[in-house]
Amino acid sequence: MSGAAHTISIRPATASDLPLVLAFIRELAVYERLEHQVVASEAGLGTALFGARPFAEVVLACLDGTPVGFALFFHNFSTFLGKPGIYLEDLFVRPEARGLGVGKRLLAWLARTTIERGCARLDWAVLDWNEPSIGFYVSLGAVAQDEWTTFRLTGAALERLAGS
Repeated sequence: MSGAAHTISIRPATASDLPLVLAFIRELAVYERLEHQVVASEAGLGTALFGARPFAEVVLACLDGTPVGFALFFHNFSTFLGKPGIYLEDLFVRPEARGLGVGKRLLAWLARTTIERGCARLDWAVLDWNEPSIGFYVSLGAVAQDEWTTFRLTGAALERLAGS
């Protein structure tokens, strides 16, 4: 896909894009070496993204009209700032489209959306071994939040705490 100039566009995903969104999630999981953790289904994503109470949003990055990447995000909130933010859960660009500006366009779209919605910040996490992505994010001016440790509660431990 290199050589000639390409047109990059960003558009919101629709319910008809669910198979593609799930495919991108699976491709991201393979890249992150976490494919064994993917249990998402089209039905579950449909409810979460397009149901009565959507919990997240997805935009698709298209190269010359063909979807080649996605970003899934949702709102969070900073009590210290007293303002909402946007949390980028996943960003993925297919290998053949990398280096063409697709990832930067996705992040620029998210930055504009963050500002347009009156949000204070755009946050995301990256696996510590993912040096290409870390370098890319730093080149954009992103700053690692190394003083924070992320915790997660799932499965039996979540059930135990909920029952106490």
